[in-house]
Amino acid sequence: MANGDLIAFNVAAFICALFVLEFGADKFVAHTAIVARRTGISQALIGLLTAGAEWEELVVVVASVVRNRSSLALGNIIGSTISNILGAFSLGLLFHSTKDAVEFDRSSKVYSLLLLLLSAFVTALTLLGTKSTWRIFGGILLALFIVYIASVAWAISRGGITAPELSDSNSDDDDSSQESANERGGRNHAFGIGMRTHTSQNIENPSLPIQTDSPSEELSGSTTRVPRRSHHSVKYHIGFLLLGFLSICLSGYVLSHASTTISDEIGTSDVLFGVVILSIATTLPEKFIAVLSGFRGHTGIIVANTVGSNIFLLTLCMGIVWVVTAGEFDAGSVNAAEMGVMMGSTLALTATVWFGAKWIRWIGGSMLVAYVVFLVLEFTLIRKV
Repeated sequence: MANGDLIAFNVAAFICALFVLEFGADKFVAHTAIVARRTGISQALIGLLTAGAEWEELVVVVASVVRNRSSLALGNIIGSTISNILGAFSLGLLFHSTKDAVEFDRSSKVYSLLLLLLSAFVTALTLLGTKSTWRIFGGILLALFIVYIASVAWAISRGGITAPELSDSNSDDDDSSQESANERGGRNHAFGIGMRTHTSQNIENPSLPIQTDSPSEELSGSTTRVPRRSHHSVKYHIGFLLLGFLSICLSGYVLSHASTTISDEIGTSDVLFGVVILSIATTLPEKFIAVLSGFRGHTGIIVANTVGSNIFLLTLCMGIVWVVTAGEFDAGSVNAAEMGVMMGSTLALTATVWFGAKWIRWIGGSMLVAYVVFLVLEFTLIRKV
């Protein structure tokens, strides 16, 4: 019989860990960018280390594998890729502003096609691979992640893609909040797919005050104040960077531990819990970004947010799981139905980017309905509880 107190405690720990995870990711991303920039590291590399990585997802996966709950890690990876498309991407399309015509640029199409090929590769190996080959193919996925990072860095250096814009902020908390807004609010994981960042926020909204690097002063004949640039030392930002990293690690461990305890107590499989509950929880930032980007008409960010996240999950995270476990999962693997949904949703995303710009509202609504149907079928038919 399930222990109600134990379930309640772990549900509370799960929810609290989500807040700590988001706090840690924001601080880590923001202050890594500041430290790297002030020490002279290139902007492209900063983008690869911050806006271009799903560090919170990686920590959850690693924590699950370390605790010998590899099935939970695998379920979280596959569930998150589905949630990023049918949950986050669909919301971005639904909330897209109708003022401007929708157009997906060349880089959006190229990277969506790459994701489709990668998804097909992972699907085939997950369903048909053997214990003797999974570790080899896991190494190949890790190599593909390195190639992906190198290709994006090369595209940035050639000017084909704009690196995430980084700028110092204005006060104690503004240092992290402004960087967080730049990095995660426009968290274009494919490093600028579909959009060009501007050197000033006033281009998009002329009513906002102009920010400069000069000290705060009152403009003559105007009531607009120019914010003061922060003068915190590098040690200050390194401290917050470490705090963010420790928060990510701690929350990842708590999420993994709470997830397995809840799963054991209510009698669900680790794969089911990872595919449904944990994946929805860990992709909440992507959903928020998609809605905000869609409302502001930034289709490029919507695509980049989804495509970049899934490439990260299917290369680095899946590669780690395959190399460590060699396909020997503690409580079973994902099945053909779940992999089919992942493959089908990726195909739908690619088709939308290439051919469906005129019908994004209909497509977004259909994807969201399909996601709800998938969640219901996951509990009732695919993996009966």
